[in-house]
Amino acid sequence: MAELFWLNDTQWAAIAPLPPDFGGKPRVDERRVLSGILHRFREGSRWRALPDVYRP
Repeated sequence: MAELFWLNDTQWAAIAPLPPDFGGKPRVDERRVLSGILHRFREGSRWRALPDVYRP
């Protein structure tokens, strides 16, 4: 399996204020979600092929 991708503290600090808040159900962990999205695009895998650590 490919290495997992996680945003480090410096990267996250730079983009943390950017995601909009649309109301509704609060997000569990935006950093994990964004890391999963970036991992998916880096690896070119299908969404369902993401490692379990990025789910749900």
